[in-house]
Amino acid sequence: MSEIHPTAVIHPEATLGGDCVVGPYCVIGRHVRLGEGNRLHSHVVIDGNTEIGNGNEFFPFASIGLKTQDLKWKGGTTWTRIGNRNTFRENATVHSATGDGEATVVGSDNHIMAYSHVAHNVLLGDHVILSNNGTLAGHVIVENHAIIGGLSAVHQFCRLGKMSIIGGCTKVVSDVAPFMMVDGNPARTRAVNKVGLERNGVTAESQEALRRAHRFLFRKGLTAANAVEAIRAEVQALPEVEHFIAFVEAGDRGITR
Repeated sequence: MSEIHPTAVIHPEATLGGDCVVGPYCVIGRHVRLGEGNRLHSHVVIDGNTEIGNGNEFFPFASIGLKTQDLKWKGGTTWTRIGNRNTFRENATVHSATGDGEATVVGSDNHIMAYSHVAHNVLLGDHVILSNNGTLAGHVIVENHAIIGGLSAVHQFCRLGKMSIIGGCTKVVSDVAPFMMVDGNPARTRAVNKVGLERNGVTAESQEALRRAHRFLFRKGLTAANAVEAIRAEVQALPEVEHFIAFVEAGDRGITR
């Protein structure tokens, strides 16, 4: 049985899984589907075509699934899809996609802190931390275990690589390479994210290989293509290095150097 406060407004066609807690003055729209064990503290709004998994927690004034702010929106059916065990703190916003049939996607085990914004068509992986007032513009891709510092802003269509970390108040206008630490305005890649790698169990061998890859791409003045060629020739082809190379080669906005 779910626990629903009498002041909550839930559309009769919305779907709620078992063991949900819906607090005072929450609003749940017609096309919302909530899984099991979700908790809405109070004054939470979830609307639009929104599918939410299990065990998520929404703090007061979080706003999930409403229409995109993108002026290109011309109508149609757009989606917001959220996984399991995420936390959305006070006043966090997650907007639906822009184009008909498209989705904004949030994975699982993410921590979305107060006043942060996930815009239309963002693809957010798992175990991501978006700190207070962090802003992800439209079509941003965030890989697993990335951390975005408070008051940071990421330009549309940028990619943030796996286990990267962005310092507070950073302006990001190009891709952030996996496993790297980026900071500043304008942003610069400062070093390998040593603490993040250690926390996520990356071996000492792989950490040393990534440090060598970092030197080729960020310290020797090489073009990205020449740096990748040098990394392939000089650095052991461990999984983290292969992911680093593939990420660099796949981008079209350039890498934050």
